[in-house]
Amino acid sequence: MKKGEQQNTFDAWLGRHKGLLFKVVRAYAFTTEDQDDLFQEIALQVWHSIPHYRADAAVTTWLYRVAFYTSLGWVRKEKKHRTGKLSLDGVEHILTVRTSPQDSRLQWLYEQIAQLSPVDRSLMLLMLDGFSYKEMAAILGISESNVGVKINRIKARLASTPAKETTHGL
Repeated sequence: MKKGEQQNTFDAWLGRHKGLLFKVVRAYAFTTEDQDDLFQEIALQVWHSIPHYRADAAVTTWLYRVAFYTSLGWVRKEKKHRTGKLSLDGVEHILTVRTSPQDSRLQWLYEQIAQLSPVDRSLMLLMLDGFSYKEMAAILGISESNVGVKINRIKARLASTPAKETTHGL
């Protein structure tokens, strides 16, 4: 594949599917800086992987898989890097100015998704994006029946978790 062709493909895919990639990023990275870093990692991996795309899966399925596996690697790398470091999570609200209030239900959902295992997190994102059980199984490398069981357990867990009133506006 020629560089120009690769660049055109990259630009088109990123333009069309940026929202999908941001959903994955938000599920695995929780600060603005980490989200920026992870998005760059995913974009770089997509760039390097374009010549290997065989069109045996939908572009969205393939991009999600690249984003998922890149995110898992990034999380492992970040855990090693952060060992022994102090976090600024407690003062983030002081440093961030919010221009519009966030929906507390959406904030609650992302908080709940963040507490799930990496595979369960991905299942929730895929389900929210409307992927079929068959597509989810192919992306994650598990059986369709396992997808169904996991999703039912996640739904039960979420249904039994009370939504907290959150106040995040400044």
